[in-house]
Amino acid sequence: MNTEDHLIVTLERGVKRITFNRPERRNAVTLEMFEAFAEAVERTATDGTRVVVISGAGDAFCSGLDISTVASGDLARLDVEKTVRELINPPILRMRATHVPFIARVHGPVGGIGFSYVLASDIRLGSTAATFGQTFITVGLMPDGGSTYFLSRLVGPAKAFELMATGARLSAEDALRFGILNRVVNVTELDAACDELAKALAAAPQPALARVKAALSRAEHEALAAALDFEAEGQADCFHSADFREGVAAFMQKRTPAFGKDRE
Repeated sequence: MNTEDHLIVTLERGVKRITFNRPERRNAVTLEMFEAFAEAVERTATDGTRVVVISGAGDAFCSGLDISTVASGDLARLDVEKTVRELINPPILRMRATHVPFIARVHGPVGGIGFSYVLASDIRLGSTAATFGQTFITVGLMPDGGSTYFLSRLVGPAKAFELMATGARLSAEDALRFGILNRVVNVTELDAACDELAKALAAAPQPALARVKAALSRAEHEALAAALDFEAEGQADCFHSADFREGVAAFMQKRTPAFGKDRE
């Protein structure tokens, strides 16, 4: 499979669908997929797109970065701050700044950067099988993709800290209660609900829709950009820590990580 197969992008009647397509890896994202996603989002402003639907193939939405696709030597040499600033932050800012509405169609588990993409969307529809986890902490990382900005504003700083510090998962019902999801339906009804919403938004008067989105997000751009910058710096610090090296080793060896050994 090439990168185009891993991220499927279609555009029909004004509805762009961006689908993470690595179901065998729960749609975990590679560095190449980050690039493809950023490009697909960037083109949205000029290719006739009227609404974007983000989804995942198979049973999951997106489980986050696939660390196993980066060789250990390459991982050690990776300029994480540059990577976050150039591959992760721009599409998040574009999703919020463009006049086009984004719908997250969440039918199953979502974690890591996948959760960030959900939070950056304008409308979030979930099935009863959806679960949500800030899973960065499980490998010794902090959240990025704007999660520190979006989640705290939805659930409050205390709950956001709990979710980010423990990696605990939220059910679809809890996500609805906290405002992370707009609506929850049975998994068999999700496609119909998503298609109906996408069709309605694509048919809506675009200047008015653009103004609605701009009005609601007018005050957020500077604060979001600052949060993304802070995340990029913080993620670089995390990548250079012994705990991250232990988190990666534990992930690859399918065991529970033993963080903090270097401080014993």
